Amino acid sequence: MINDPEEGKRVLDLDRNYVFHSWSAQATLNPLVVAKTEGSYVYDYNGNQLLDFSCQLVNTNIGHQHPKVVAAIQKQAGEMATIAPQHAIKVRGEAAKRIVDLLPAKFNKVFFTNGGADGIENAIRMARIHTNRTKVLSFYRSYHGNTGSAINATGDWRRWPNEYSMGHVHFFGPFLYRSAFSATSEAEETARALKHLEDVIMFEGPHTIATIVIESVVGTAGVIVPPPGYLKGVKDLCEKHGIIYIADEVMSGFGRTGKWFAFDHFDIEPDLIVFAKGVNSGYIPLGGVVISDEIAATFDNKVFPGGLTYSGHPIATAAAVATIDAMKEEGIVENAARIGKDILGPGLRALADKYPVIGEVRGLGVFWALDLVKDKATREPIAPPVGPSEYMPKIVGELKKNGLLPFSVANRIHVVPPCTVSDEEAKAGLAILDAAFSSVKP
Repeated sequence: MINDPEEGKRVLDLDRNYVFHSWSAQATLNPLVVAKTEGSYVYDYNGNQLLDFSCQLVNTNIGHQHPKVVAAIQKQAGEMATIAPQHAIKVRGEAAKRIVDLLPAKFNKVFFTNGGADGIENAIRMARIHTNRTKVLSFYRSYHGNTGSAINATGDWRRWPNEYSMGHVHFFGPFLYRSAFSATSEAEETARALKHLEDVIMFEGPHTIATIVIESVVGTAGVIVPPPGYLKGVKDLCEKHGIIYIADEVMSGFGRTGKWFAFDHFDIEPDLIVFAKGVNSGYIPLGGVVISDEIAATFDNKVFPGGLTYSGHPIATAAAVATIDAMKEEGIVENAARIGKDILGPGLRALADKYPVIGEVRGLGVFWALDLVKDKATREPIAPPVGPSEYMPKIVGELKKNGLLPFSVANRIHVVPPCTVSDEEAKAGLAILDAAFSSVKP
């Protein structure tokens, strides 16, 4: 524990005087001042410990300060702190090999980026060049990053003030709880959502569409798990029309859903896979694109027009090697699957049975969302997608007061602890959620 309120005040003053925060109106900010992190916890300067059920931005899959990853960073910093991407170095190659070894045989090349957004950016660039087409299709309920093409591929409100990139078309993905297709079963939702997508493809012109970009499990927009057969149906449409399938695994990859990659649940093989976040738990910024052999061959004798100064940064890739090795050695992916199946899933569904404000529970592994509603019958969200809410600040405040750091978006509480979370920590988090919902009424 750290108990130094004066230092906490000094750190807050530094932040508010000099730091410009993302996605925020600056004048009203009052950020949590973090002094230390370890395992599943963050600590402030007032002696408080918070169980991190946000994983920050759903990225600390291996937990905070994992000793094997910290040691790898320290060792690499002592040997080679940085090097340009045009050189060959051992740690970059080892990281790329470890990533492709987790994937089907047709994936053998990795293009490293600094994070998920520029991973999406470069995957779209590859698809457009490979197909000699321009259009990009993606869900309305989605988030793909905050660079030119990535933010235009995004479906949520963050796209609206940033629409400067060409060729983006949105469509409705499956979401039975709030079906756009008046479906009453998963089978109906799958069939109608696929028919809708096929109609969009035909009206846009298949010969104009380079790629369809899909989060394998939709993340920030609601932890929406696709119904059986949907992703397979999308892949079939892509193959029929020569469209590149990009799997956005930035949030759902590296153990988050209880498998190495979320698309492993759905019996498909994408053409390009974008990763970031959990590849090294965000200890050092890193993302990338895993490229199928067919698309990689396009650039055997054609220059790929993209690059970054820090592509495959040695310290970042050292952290990735250590993270993947630790996840294998310690059974961390298997732990995430078990925690979801045995503790979080049943526990969250029990809360939904107990509290009318919880309309639906969705998730896999350590990737869950509570959809909060005004009325279970009408399913009206308790908060708007954008704008003020009376209830959400109260429930979030109560959770923090009781020692849990949540991930809150619109009308949802996302329950996303580290893949390393213990049984006791998962149960403690559920108990704090229970107490908060008991105390804060709509």
